[in-house]
Amino acid sequence: MPWKSALYVCLACFCILAASCRQDSRPVRDEAKDDSGAKAMLQGIWVDCESEDVAFKVTGDSVYYPDATSLPSYFRIKADTLIIGTPPSHYPIMKQTPNVFWFRNQTGDVVRLRKSDDPNVALAFLHKRPVPLAVTEVVKRDTVVMYRGDRYHCYVAINPTKYKVIRKTYNDDGVEVDNIYYDNIIHVSVFRGAQRLYSRDFRKAMFAHLVPRRFLAQAVLNNVEYDHVDADGFHFSATLCIPDAASCYMLDAVISFAGDMRLEVIDY
Repeated sequence: MPWKSALYVCLACFCILAASCRQDSRPVRDEAKDDSGAKAMLQGIWVDCESEDVAFKVTGDSVYYPDATSLPSYFRIKADTLIIGTPPSHYPIMKQTPNVFWFRNQTGDVVRLRKSDDPNVALAFLHKRPVPLAVTEVVKRDTVVMYRGDRYHCYVAINPTKYKVIRKTYNDDGVEVDNIYYDNIIHVSVFRGAQRLYSRDFRKAMFAHLVPRRFLAQAVLNNVEYDHVDADGFHFSATLCIPDAASCYMLDAVISFAGDMRLEVIDY
């Protein structure tokens, strides 16, 4: 075979292989499309068939909850599955008609809902936006400490902020929802007479090297308070807690007489 012909054959093979690679590298699309008919039937306010408690309201692509601390969630319906939130939670649909909606929640229980036409039920959704739970007033503590003949002042101020913390939890129907809270910034100062030994704002990010990241993301800096003094310095108990849960980390913040500070976990 002449060398030019062989070159053409090689180039043709190369182009075929390149085109094949390009096709194989394309992302695989999810063939299952949103069920627009099922989404249309879900529009409206839904209540529990037994308790008559309001479960949620569906408007457009969003699910709204009667709890004033819960954020609205984006939803889809695909292949007989209700998909809510980011990252998504999946709930198999057991039965759906224009006025009946049954699905299986995270624990495997079947939630039975019916569409409500009672205008009073809409009052549960009068709040226009979720209201975060937070401390609304500055809390100040001033403690006088005597140690080895010297007089010290330990000062703590808990300052509410507008920094939102999102905590994932489950409502009464076993549906995962995002509740919002406000974090705190807590100022700590130590004085010997008029001399300032230490002054700093405590934020939850400063505990990132001691607390798991997933815990820290949903926690608030709940409190810092003076505990005791010894040869190492002034000990302050700091607590990081997930709101409305029993999960907390307690840390010891030790401020030395030289004005240095170290942290360690003492309980969780």
